[in-house]
This record gives sequence, C-alpha cells and structure tokens, in this order.
Amino acid sequence: DLFAGPTETMVIADETVDAELCATDLLGQAEHGYNSPACLVTNSRRLATETMAEVERLLRILPTSETASASWQDYGDVILCDSHDEMLAVANDLAYEHVQVMTDRDDWFLENMHSYGALFLGPRTNVANGDKVIGTNHTLPTKRAGRYTGGLWVGKFLKTHSYQKVTTDEAATMIGEIGSRLCMLEGFVGHAEQCNIRVRRHGRRNVPYGAAAE
Repeated sequence: DLFAGPTETMVIADETVDAELCATDLLGQAEHGYNSPACLVTNSRRLATETMAEVERLLRILPTSETASASWQDYGDVILCDSHDEMLAVANDLAYEHVQVMTDRDDWFLENMHSYGALFLGPRTNVANGDKVIGTNHTLPTKRAGRYTGGLWVGKFLKTHSYQKVTTDEAATMIGEIGSRLCMLEGFVGHAEQCNIRVRRHGRRNVPYGAAAE
C-alpha cells in the first residue's frame, strides 16, 4: 500500500537532553544513504544551535561521514518551535518513518501523535536498537505515508471480509428510510428504490416510486 523511500529519522527533543545525543541519533540514520532525511524538532534554540555544531564535529570522525554528510547537507533539517504543542503539530504533519522522542513529556507525545512509522520514546531508546534488537519489524511507511498507514504486520497478509444482515422489519424500515433519503440527495434513484422497496414491504409504507422515503 506504499512505495518505500529512503529511511527517515526525526528527533523530537527539548532541553532535557544534550546536543551530543541528538547529533549522534541524527547521523546514525543519515548514514543509511546519501538521500536519507534527518530532522531535529525542538523548542530550544540552544539545543538547536549546539546540535548543529555537534553534527559538524561528529562528521569529522564518523567513518561513514561521506554518506552521512551528503544526507545532512541536502536533507538535514533543524526546526525550531515555540512550544511542545507546535513540535507535535510539525511532527504529525511531516509523518516521518522513525520518530525519536526525548522530552519531559514523552508519554504525552505517544498519546497525541498519529502520523509516523515507529516511535522511540525516551533517551534510553534509539532507532538502531529498534533496527537490530527490540523492533517488531522494520518495514515502515516513508514519504509521509504514515499519515494513512502503519508498519508491516501480520494483518497485511490476511484477506478480510465483511457482511451485513438486517434481522427485523423495524430495522429494515428505519434503515431503509434513512438510506432512501441519502440516495435521493445524491441523485441515485435506483439506489433509493433498493431502500424504498423494503420500506414498502417491511414497513407497509406507501412510498411513491422514485421518491425519498419520509
């Protein structure tokens, strides 16, 4: 249900963590490929400034810096927000694949985030551990697909069916009346007649042909 793109990582952080931790987690995923987005979302100007400096320092010693630096230069972002509420709104809008949350309210982000691939909560948790050790799977939505779908799970391989059965005359009449009116509003008279014939038969109502049931 999606075309997977380059790996993405977002770090949501406030002043409860330091620049070295944020920069390490950003570059840890930027080394995936030359076009892997890495984004810091924070409400701390100090942390934003120090993280950018720390990224440059780490790129001088990281063995995979050729790849990571290309990603950071072309796809790296630092987004400074006014509040945790704005950080939440930005994160939900961007819908990154990996979202690492290191704040004074990690559980609040868990409760309020709705668009992402996987969340990694707290400074003890990180995306690499999710990759290799603790993750349920690592086939996750990218390119903002997290707005409408989640990660791979067993349900993706199951075929599902649904059925409906109206069991009483009263229910058939009530549902038919509502359905008839909705169908007529849309201009689907044939649809409406599927409802109307059941209103006539099960509700003993005199509904003119091609009219909405009242």
